[in-house]
This record gives sequence, C-alpha cells and structure tokens, in this order.
Amino acid sequence: MKAVLDIGKTNVKLQLVDSSDQLCDSYSRRNMPIETAPYPHADVAGIWHWLEQTLVNYPRVHEISALVVTTHGATAALVNNKLSLADGLALPVLDYEYAGINDCDAAYHSLRPDFAETLSPDLPAGLNLGRQIFWLQQQFPAPFATATHLLMYPQYWGWRLTGQLSGEVTSLGCHTDLWAPRAHHYSSLVEKCHWQGLMPPLQSAWETLGIISPLVAESMGLRADCKVYVGLHDSNASYLRYLCANRTEAASFTVVSTGTWTILMQAQGDLSSLHRRRDTLANCDVYGDPIACARFMGGREYDAICQRLGGDIKTPVTQQDIQGALDNLWMVSPDFSSGNGPYGGLEPKLQCPQPAPSAGAIATLYCALMIDQRLSDLQASGAIYIEGAFLKNPLLCQLVAQLRSEQPVYLSADDTGTVQGTLLLTRIDGSAAASQSPSANLVLEACAPAQFNGLWEYRTHWYALITQ
Repeated sequence: MKAVLDIGKTNVKLQLVDSSDQLCDSYSRRNMPIETAPYPHADVAGIWHWLEQTLVNYPRVHEISALVVTTHGATAALVNNKLSLADGLALPVLDYEYAGINDCDAAYHSLRPDFAETLSPDLPAGLNLGRQIFWLQQQFPAPFATATHLLMYPQYWGWRLTGQLSGEVTSLGCHTDLWAPRAHHYSSLVEKCHWQGLMPPLQSAWETLGIISPLVAESMGLRADCKVYVGLHDSNASYLRYLCANRTEAASFTVVSTGTWTILMQAQGDLSSLHRRRDTLANCDVYGDPIACARFMGGREYDAICQRLGGDIKTPVTQQDIQGALDNLWMVSPDFSSGNGPYGGLEPKLQCPQPAPSAGAIATLYCALMIDQRLSDLQASGAIYIEGAFLKNPLLCQLVAQLRSEQPVYLSADDTGTVQGTLLLTRIDGSAAASQSPSANLVLEACAPAQFNGLWEYRTHWYALITQ
C-alpha cells in the first residue's frame, strides 16, 4: 500500500492506494493560514498533527510501504536542521497571499532577474517565492541568519518525515525567480542574495529521499522500512500523467489542471511566445524541461463571483441557466483574484442583475472564457485534457469544447489526477531518462462541445466589457 500526502492551498488530503494504485481510502481537512503574528503563515503544526492522528488511527497503517508528498507552489520553509524544535523552522512558512511583503518591491526589483532568464513574470503578493525570501531576510535578519537550508514545500514535509534534505526542480521552477529553466540551474538572484549556501543538493522527484525516521514511524504507526520519495509540485503531478502517455509521440497537448488555481501547461509549447504579461510563464517538468504555462485563479474566482452575485456555489448549473445568461448578456469581467491572471488588477464590472438569477451560470461562462483566453495566449494546439475540480461542472467543460471547436477536448474519468501523477514517481526507474517514462493508465472521456446559441456574441461583448 502507498500513501500520497497532497497539500493544496485550500485542502489537505491523504490518499491511500493499493498495489495497483487504486484508491482505497481518502481523508481530508481544510487548509487555512494562521493570521497571527509575525505574518500570515501556513498551519504546519495543524497539518502535522492531523497527519499523525489520521495515520495512527488508520487500521491498515502497517501496510504502507511508500509515502509521496505533493504540494501547492510558491511556498518554502527556512529550516535549521540543528534545532531541537519539532518543526525545525527558523521562521514560520509565509502564506504566499500575504500582500504585506510588497513593501520591499523597490529593493527587490533592483535584484530580480530579467524575465528572459527565469521565464517567471512579476506576480502579486508572495507568488514569486524569491520575493518572499528577500522580504523575510530584510524584515527578520536575526532568525533568518539561523536558517541552514531553504526547502521547497514538498521537500520540507519529506525532511520532517525522514530527516533528509533535498531540493527539486518542479517547485524551484514554479514562478519562483530562483531558477533559470533554459540553463537548468539557479538564477542570478540566488547568487546576488548570497543564498547558495541555503540550497540543499538537488534530486529528482522520483528518487528515494529516505526511510521514515524511527521517531516518526513510532508516532504515526508506520512500518520502520516505509520509503519516502522526494516529491513534487501538484500541478506538475497532474501534467506528468499526460507527459508519460504522450512522451514517445512528442505530441503537442495542453493539460488544464483545475482547483484553487487553473493552470494550463502546453507540451511542446513555444517558449519564445511567453512574455512579461502577468501569469504567462514557464514551469519545469520532473525531468527539468521547461513547460509553457498560463494561469488564473479559476476555483477562487468562481467562488468569488457566486458570492458577489448572491449565489450558492453548491447549486448545480443547468443548460437553461447558461442559455439565459447568454441571451441576456449577463456577465462579469476580471479581476476577482486580487491581481492574478491575464487581467490581474482590473476592477471587475458586473453587467447583470444583483442578486443574479443564476450566479453559477455567469461564473461558469467566466471561467470557460478565461480558459479559452489562456489557451490562445499559449497558442495551444493539439488535444486539451481537463483535470481536477472543474470536472464537477460538465457544462463548463462543454463550453470550453465549444469555444475550442478545432481541438479535441478530453476529461479525466476521475478526480484523482494529482494523486495518480504523484504515484508515477514510485514507478520511474532510478536511472530513467525522460524517454523512458513509465506508462500512465489514463482513463479519458471525450467532451462533446456544447451547442449554446449566442456564445460567440457573448464572448465579443465580454472582451469589450474588459476593455471599457
């Protein structure tokens, strides 16, 4: 049996799978930052306690032979591995949505590498991890100086579990400003800020980080020989399944990974088409190769639109609701995410009744149009694969298929894409090159395009509303 610890921005999940990687049991908790001093920070203690209690009470805990961690990006831990404290933190793990760190922008921008080097756009709050580390160094010099290592978030949890230190490229290459993806090494920012000594040795995501430490094995009830892998960034886990399935064909395709964030990853994408426009960037896959990406906060914006328009996000959206919004040109324009996405920073415009007869329909149309716009930004070609939370809204997926009528759209047949992608790490040969990826058991459903009337006119009005 294997376990996947999936720490998302909104929820933390522990997924248990059998020898065939089929889901056996699943546990989850909300993931909310702690808003107390010295700044909003991750609830590391709460997550650890929950994991400990979940495992120690799991009746099959002694069957778990491997554990892999995947987490959201833009997060890292400054640790002192000589401390006796349980969490090992020199400073609390900063919440990337904390906008207070932007008071260092003038000084940070004087050191920040050019986009051509990092393919990492200038993002708000702490979404550029380098800005977080710079701010912490400026604001808390004494505790910062005690840090021995900077660990990306998946590897921080791996260190807690094993005591072993590692860095890994999918989290380093996730709009951090710390990585130069074309050159496959740290960016000039690391040298300018004298952070080289904080960086642990790099390992591949599929390598064994270590065996569970004796103290952790005892406290969680795990077997003494439980293996812990290096781990990876969550959207890259979703992408890995499709990369493995299409590797030999060198096919062009786009994975649309949906959750709090909607992240579009274009295989064989043209990196030269990326630009400084907000949230068009390159991530790195598990093999270190850059991926052309575009993002917006799809799940967060969907919820925000429904709340703003007086709707309930749990109310199912019907075809009649969508057609009604289209017929009446009821719409909202960006931005509902505090500065993210292609239109980050714009003041939203609401062209609809308030409360709206179907807030969910308007939010659904908004997210479908944003996905379409992001695909165009990437000059996306080939198949489109939709993963994650938006699978629960089939009309949204069908709208994307109607908007991208010249490209086939496929839906993952399950909502455990991140888990299945993470589990692939346990099946990559230690000496494997990218061309020797393990086979991925993809179960896909073709998504038939919707047949709504007035969608193209609606899209034209939506773009006009944005530019008013």
